Amino acid sequence: MAMPENKTPGKDELYKRITRLTVIFIVVYSIAQYFTAFQPSSLSYTAFKEQVSAGAVKKVSIKNETITGEFSSPAAGQAATFEVILPPIEDPGLILLLEEHAIEIEARPTEMSVVMRVVVGIVPWLLLLGFFVYSSQLMQKRMGGGSGGVFGFSRSKARRHEQETIHIGFDDVAGLEQAKQDLREIVDFLKSPEKYLSIGAKMPRGLLLMGPPGTGKTLFAKATAGEARVPFFSISGSEFIEMFVGVGASRVRDMFEQARKAAPSIIFIDEIDSVGRVRGTGLGGGNDEREQTLNQILAEMDGFEPGEAVLVLAATNRPDVLDPALLRPGRFDRKLVLELPELAAREKILEVHTRKVPLVEKNCLRDIASRTVGMSGADLENLVNEAALKAARDNRERVSVEDLEYARDRVVLGSEREEVLGDEEKKRIACHEAGHAITALRMEHSDPLRKVSIIPRGRALGVTEQMPEEDRHNFTQEYLEEKISILLGGRQAELLTYGDVSTGAADDLKQSTLIARKMVAHWGMNEELGPASFPQSEEHPFLGRDIAEQRNFSEDTLKMIDREVIALLRKCEQATEKLLQENRSDLSSLTSALLDNETLEEKEILSLLS
Repeated sequence: MAMPENKTPGKDELYKRITRLTVIFIVVYSIAQYFTAFQPSSLSYTAFKEQVSAGAVKKVSIKNETITGEFSSPAAGQAATFEVILPPIEDPGLILLLEEHAIEIEARPTEMSVVMRVVVGIVPWLLLLGFFVYSSQLMQKRMGGGSGGVFGFSRSKARRHEQETIHIGFDDVAGLEQAKQDLREIVDFLKSPEKYLSIGAKMPRGLLLMGPPGTGKTLFAKATAGEARVPFFSISGSEFIEMFVGVGASRVRDMFEQARKAAPSIIFIDEIDSVGRVRGTGLGGGNDEREQTLNQILAEMDGFEPGEAVLVLAATNRPDVLDPALLRPGRFDRKLVLELPELAAREKILEVHTRKVPLVEKNCLRDIASRTVGMSGADLENLVNEAALKAARDNRERVSVEDLEYARDRVVLGSEREEVLGDEEKKRIACHEAGHAITALRMEHSDPLRKVSIIPRGRALGVTEQMPEEDRHNFTQEYLEEKISILLGGRQAELLTYGDVSTGAADDLKQSTLIARKMVAHWGMNEELGPASFPQSEEHPFLGRDIAEQRNFSEDTLKMIDREVIALLRKCEQATEKLLQENRSDLSSLTSALLDNETLEEKEILSLLS
């Protein structure tokens, strides 16, 4: 068995190790001494000036608040250089002292650190970049851009509603069953286009919804998208137009491109008359930008492929001012007219809007619907909301019939005015309204009288309300003449009672003259002029038409129209005067009752004048 090797170092190896450590120590010490020799010693400011005065300083270098320098003949063990921190107080005599002893002076510029150099080099560029981004976002908001940075205003502003975000359908739209039927056919095409394409049928390119404001055109468009479960792009016609020419056309292209990518889809353009008016008129704000936008819409609708499932819906309440090229087949193939709701439709609309409104009586909506003739769906929604607000103000949990009646009066007649009237003025107003009421009660073909009030509402000091029992579409000559007589009843009652008239009949005279002129010049209800129509002007100028229609009749005919209008008004006035003379006691009784009660309902009036 071999013996282990002895690892203990010998004397020679130990000597070598000691020698190496000694050499390393000497080298390190020498290097330290070398750097120490060049390390400047720190002097106080006072000691520095003493060294200068003694002539021991050879050269100085001034940089910021520090002075470094060299001794002319440093003592043994003394560093060759020194460093002095200048005091915060300036010493004007220092430079003179240095020059007096002929000391070389060197001034060095301030040197920035690496960090400061990086900061100074990069920060200005970062600030410039931030300003550019901020300006881009600001201009994007002002010019209506979506994405796309500073030039994003040329992008479409159409709001895209995904199928998951549309929670309404045709069940949420009451009335207008024929319009629903036409829209259901389009919905079926969007859901299963193969069924129609297989037999050569084409989906309509566009569908124009026409009707008075508040009839539900926008709601119908959104319900169509909800039923079809397709993306829905919604935009107003005015959102295409900007101050830059060509922006509207660019937005149209972008919107149709997005719709094609998301097909099947629906594009809805609200108030299309703001961009689709007749071209070339120069009226109503017409300009090259609007016409270029319209031209782009026409081109895009012509560019649909036969199999593309993209439907363009548009809404307007002025179809008469639209450009004919927009209405031709191949663009807006179908037109749906949404009229004001009938009695049954108004009841259904009230039922829809009262789903989340607890009612005291569930069967009161029929009576409210019968007393809201001429109201649109938006008006009925506002009526229900006003009733709910009143119930909440009175700290009640259910809406009563009285709340609905209050809301109807507020919507139809206006809010009550807190206005104190004098006794004489109040008597004249009561006499005026009693004249309207007596004439309405005694006329054979007039609508039933519902309420008379001398409480100031809206812009009127008093109100006489009539409500037809059913919706009317045609008006006979007898009915219209009695309507004029009723309008003149207030003025004749004042003339009969006081011997003069007041300004309270201003609106009555305006309405009666308008009806008489239409009877004579538009509806052929005059023996002298016969069955002829003489239209004189449009009700809404500056909408892409001429300011006034060309008059196709002579000045003599115009004078004859004026004479016949005045003669018709005189005839109705005489009939009203005769009726009030025969019922003068009823006029006095009703005037006194109005002064006592301020408001009288139909039953109270009939009981008083039995």
